[in-house]
Formats: sequence, C-alpha cells, structure tokens
Amino acid sequence: MAVPSLTSVTPSSGPTSGGDILRLAGTGFAARVAVLLGGAPAEVLSLRVESGTHFADVRTPPHAVALVDVELHNLSADGRPVPGEAAALPGAYRYLRPRVAKEAALTRLVRTLLRELKRQVVANVSASVSVDYDDTVADGLNVIAMASLPSVVLSGPTLRESRRYSTNVLHEDVVQGPSGAELVRRRPAYTVDLAFTLTVASARTAELFNLMAAVATFLNRNRWLSMPRDAEDASLGTVRWEMDADGEARTQLGSRDDVRAFTWGFLVRGFDVDEGLPFDLGKAVSEAQLETDSLSGGTS
Repeated sequence: MAVPSLTSVTPSSGPTSGGDILRLAGTGFAARVAVLLGGAPAEVLSLRVESGTHFADVRTPPHAVALVDVELHNLSADGRPVPGEAAALPGAYRYLRPRVAKEAALTRLVRTLLRELKRQVVANVSASVSVDYDDTVADGLNVIAMASLPSVVLSGPTLRESRRYSTNVLHEDVVQGPSGAELVRRRPAYTVDLAFTLTVASARTAELFNLMAAVATFLNRNRWLSMPRDAEDASLGTVRWEMDADGEARTQLGSRDDVRAFTWGFLVRGFDVDEGLPFDLGKAVSEAQLETDSLSGGTS
C-alpha cells in the first residue's frame, strides 16, 4: 500500500472544547485510518476519494490552547497501525479559546443615553421596545404606556446608511497562521446614522416647556458622549450626535387625556454596526520585493 501524505487541513483553527469538523486532504489513505491532533485521537467520521484525492472528515478532541501537529496513520483490517504508513502536518491546527460574547456597542450606546437622560433631564425615562406598545389595535393606535408623568421615552433607532462617514477601504490584519504570517481582509464596515426620537410628556404646560429646555440643553451639552461598558472602564469610545434634518420639536399641548407632549429627533452619526464581513483569508504574507526592469543607460 502507498505511503499516505497530507496536503491540507481545513479549517486551520477551532475551539479548545473540541467538536470541530476537520477535513484532511491527501493521498494514499487506507480504508481505515487513525487521526491524532497534538497526540489526542480524533473521531474519524468519513473517508472518500474524489478525482484521485483522498479526504477524511474527523471531529476534533478537546485540547488546551496550542498549535498542534495533525497526524494520519493507515490502519489494517483489524484496526492496528500499519508500520511506516503515516503522514503528519506540523502545526497544521490551532486550538483557540472561544471568545466570550461581547456586549453590542449599540446596546451600550442606548444604555448610556438612558442613563444620562435619567441623570440630566428626568428620572422617569424608558426605552420603547415591542412590549411597551399597546397591542390593542381596535382604536388604530399603538400607545407607549407611561407609568407616571413627567416622562421621557427614547424610541428607535432607525438605521440610515451613512455615505458621509462610511469608507470603502478594506480592513487588513496580519495574523499568525499554521504555516506563518497570513493576511486577513474584511469588507468595509456597514456604517449608518442612527435616528432616535425623544418623546416627553407632562400633565402641565409649564412643566413640559421646562423639560423641553432641559432636553435642548442635554443635546447641546452632550454632542460627544463617552460610552463606558461599566463604572471601571470609562474610555471605550465616544459617539457624536446632532439634530436630525427633520428633527424640529413638535409640540402637542392638548389631547383627549389632557397630556401635553413633544417629540424631538436626533441622529448618531457614523456608527459602525459591524466590523466588516471576512473577504478572504489565509493569504500568505512575504517580504516585499521591488521588481525592476533594465533600461538603457545603465538605469533600472
């Protein structure tokens, strides 16, 4: 039987908990094989041959964070390793610790807005989500339930693609891959303007106008706002907002329930809702070389 060879292992990294599906490609695989990752046996799921190339799909075992060798051993009919029929790819698979889910920047932004509105304008502030709306549609209205007056409700955001602050430049990172430095490219991030609406309600006209002045002061004072993740980390980025083009105050002093209200719109400019989708991976990075052509006169 031919001595096996390994040409590729995909993907090249996975979680330390194991359970990742790897595809080994090469030649000379027997009808039964054993696969080891860093010396730990992997579960062989399937073997097949396509256009002269042998493929083995295996499930990775658990392993500590490390860059490990991938080994393949041909087995005899009774499951014993055949002497001399083995192949290995040094450092072909990297065990990585799974990322702990991070709080979305948008969630942190909304929470920061709510906290600052509570602190600087009025204590009774809420965010409008689906459960805040009246699901009774017989009257044709979806009314936000306000527990007490005066109150401030932050509605939104509505996403509007921002061409002013977006960029078409690919984001590139050099990472260490199984066979050396690799270039990872991502498509440009999706940049949007976030359109919010503030709704302020009161039972008294004078109180409503005082709140309008407080909201105007709040928006003017906090054009740049830090977005801390918690009390210990107060420097995780800032956002800039400005009044919406159609964000003039709209006041309603009379209603069926004798509630005075006004709404005011504002925008958060240039907010990246993602980090850009992967464009291509695994491009080898080599030393830059200057290509020259010989020219007349001894120059190049």
